[in-house]
Order: sequence, then C-alpha cells, then structure tokens
Amino acid sequence: MTIRLYDTSARQIRDFVPLTAGCVSIYLCGATVQAAPHIGHIRSGLNFDIMRRWFAYRGYDVTFVRNVTDIDDKIIAKSAEQGRPWWGIGYENERAFNAGYDALGCLPPTCEPRATGHVPEMIEMMRGLIERGHAYAADGNVYFDVRSFPGYLELSNQDLDDLRQPSGEGETGKRDQRDFAMWKATRPGEPSWETPWGRGRPGWHLECSAMAHKYLGAAFDIHGGGIDLIFPHHENEIAQAKAYGDEFAKYWVHNGWVTMSGEKMSKSLGNSVLVSEMVKVWRPIVLRYYLGTPHYRSMIEYSEEALREAESAFARIEGFVQRVTEKAGETVEPAAEVPPAFAEAMDDDLGVPQALAIVHTTVRQGNSALAADDKEAAVARLAEVRAMLGVLGLDPLDEHWAGGSDRGDDLHGVVDTLVSLVLDQRQSARERKDWPAADAIRDQLNQSGLVIEDSPTGPRWTLGPRQ
Repeated sequence: MTIRLYDTSARQIRDFVPLTAGCVSIYLCGATVQAAPHIGHIRSGLNFDIMRRWFAYRGYDVTFVRNVTDIDDKIIAKSAEQGRPWWGIGYENERAFNAGYDALGCLPPTCEPRATGHVPEMIEMMRGLIERGHAYAADGNVYFDVRSFPGYLELSNQDLDDLRQPSGEGETGKRDQRDFAMWKATRPGEPSWETPWGRGRPGWHLECSAMAHKYLGAAFDIHGGGIDLIFPHHENEIAQAKAYGDEFAKYWVHNGWVTMSGEKMSKSLGNSVLVSEMVKVWRPIVLRYYLGTPHYRSMIEYSEEALREAESAFARIEGFVQRVTEKAGETVEPAAEVPPAFAEAMDDDLGVPQALAIVHTTVRQGNSALAADDKEAAVARLAEVRAMLGVLGLDPLDEHWAGGSDRGDDLHGVVDTLVSLVLDQRQSARERKDWPAADAIRDQLNQSGLVIEDSPTGPRWTLGPRQ
C-alpha cells in the first residue's frame, strides 16, 4: 500500500513517504476572516478533511494544523468601512467558518492557531532572517530580500526578472520592489505590536511560516491550500522558512476553485454563495457530496442543476442504506475494510470520483440482492458501502448526520409528526379500500417534496430531489 499525491513543487504525482513512519503532519492555510465563508472557502477544508480521513484509515497518526488569519489588510479595511473593531469582525467570521466546517462534517483540526497569537514567533523568525542577511528593516517595515534566496519562485515556476510586485500602502524603503513585507509599520487607527524595529503588524505571509515551525517543527509532510495561494503566499512562505533554516514542507498539495461563469468564486466579484444561506436550502450532507466528490484538483462550476444532480445521486445511496437497514432489522456496522478497488482509487492521488463509482456499483449490487430477497448479500453490500462512505464523511448513519445535525432536530421532529398524521389518514383510507383518497394523499405529499414508500414495517417518508 502506497499513497500517491500530486506534488505541485515536483509537478507530478509522487509516492508519499512520511518523515516519521506511521505519522503524517499536514499544514493547511485556513480562513482569512474578513467575511463569512462561501462554498469555495469551505471546499478547501473539505478536500483536506477527506485527505485526513484517508490517511487515518490507512493507519497513520495524523497531525492536522489549520490556521486562522485574523489580521490583514482586508480585515482592517472592513473595520474602517463598518466602524467596528477589527477583532470583532475577525472573531465573528471565524465562528462562521467553524460553523460551516462543522455543518459539512469536517473533523476539527488538531490545532487551529490564530496569527495574532503568534507575534513572538514571528519576531524570532524575522530576527533570524535579518541576522542571516535575508531580510532588512526600513521605516518600521521588515522586508524579505527575494534576491538573497536562490530558490524563490520555483514552486510557481516563474522568472524573477519578469516579476512585478507593486508596493502596498505604507510599504516604503524597499531595496527592490519585488521584496515582500513580513512586517508592516504601524499606521493611525490600525492595531499594532511592539518589535525591535518599531510598532506594527504582521504581513500576511510571515504568520504561516512561523506557526508551521512552532506546531510541526522545521520539517513536516504536507502543506495544502487553494491553487490561488501558490503565488505569492506559498512562494513567500517557502522563502522565509528555508532561508531561516527549516526544511519546511516535503509535499505541496493544492485544491481547485469553485467557479461561477468560469470565474473563481469571490466576494470581490459579487458571486459568492454563503454557506450559512446554502444550508438553509440544501441538506448539508448533499453539499458535502457536491463539493467533496469531484477530484480535489478539478474546478467545480457552480449551478443549481449540478446541486440537484448531486442530491439525486446521494438520494440513491441513502435510499439503499435505509432499505437494507429496515430489511436487516438492525444497524449494519461498516465493514472492517473498504473494497480493494475503492482503496486503489483513493491511494491514487485521492481519486474520489473513481472511488465514488465503486460506491454506486456496490449500491446497485445491493439493490439487486434486495430484489432477489437475498438479505445476506444485501447486508454485506451495505457494510461495504458504509465503510466507503465513512472515509468520505458521507455515511448517513454516522452520528453527525443521523443525530439530526443534518436537518435540525426540531424541524425534523415537527415534520415527522405532521407527516405521520397525514400517513395515518392515508392508512385509514387504504383500510377502507378508498384507493383514490389514499393515492391523492400520497400524490400531494410527493408534490410537497416528500417521497412516500410503503415498506414491510409501514410507510416511510424521505425528502425527494428538487423539481
């Protein structure tokens, strides 16, 4: 068994060989909390949640660090625009991100450090880089000298001579316009911290180099993030960390965007779809299916039609799970191992689309067993399906979803009570052989988005796909 991952720095799929046998360390660039998350933001966390789950399934002890950028230019701009404290905006949106991750079933990280909590570590790293001749202070700013680091731009495969990196506001005293700010001198009305070079605040890039060093050490296995972070963020992280003396990340893994009309989903484009609004319309488990089942490196073009297709596809899986559970008369536990073809797909650069095809094939086999009244075979297929869905975070019988967090306990309970009353009326009509009345009740429920299915234990309802 060898897991293979596409390494952006090598531009090819490589066998994963951990730095420490049996362990894997992952650093993921997380939220910049100037606003609430849209589904493009959450996709990254979800993709790496699947990666983490697969490593855990393969027996690795996973350390997963996902940072929070709670101070940067965008947050400060929002603070000025809204007349609210920068920290209030940051914390409100940090909670919104965590609510989104939780709604879509992402496991909590091992550690979730905030940038503002690690200024001492940043000062220490800047001091070391200045001493080594890789950084310099000017007008209260601290800059990284990009020409001092020969490997700069190797990740994004650019030529330094062609690079144009204009200065931001207040970034004065640069020796070369391509040098980037690690620390920004204080300006009126902005938060600031004391340093040996004057008061100021962190630049965007320094925080991740400092926090990865603190929590994962001088070398770790995997650094992840969206493809938009390759330059400048990840290039600058590499330069800082390696010039400081760290080996830094061994593998670089990047996920694709969620797009609308071919453009990256972005608040600046006014085309974002907030997670908090989406979960009011779509079941969170369906959103997870929609965002998590394409290959992590592919782009997802957002559309309601695609979401409806995901909803229908997941409904086929969920219906099978429910039917076999009723047939068995008890909960069928997941199999100890996933099918070999599923494992082969996941080992090959987290090939979720190919792995999902095995899930659907197994569901079809299970449905055939049900049709043939072969309970033993149907139960065996369900055990395999649950094992595979567990890896993908999509098992509808998992306590996260089955416990009511998917739809909301209160709402589900109210709907169940009301539907039960209507189904009782339908059953009374059937008992008196008033078939037109019974069929009319069923049709009216179907039109409202409920699917009614008669089973040996009585009628049951599920939410049907949107029309």
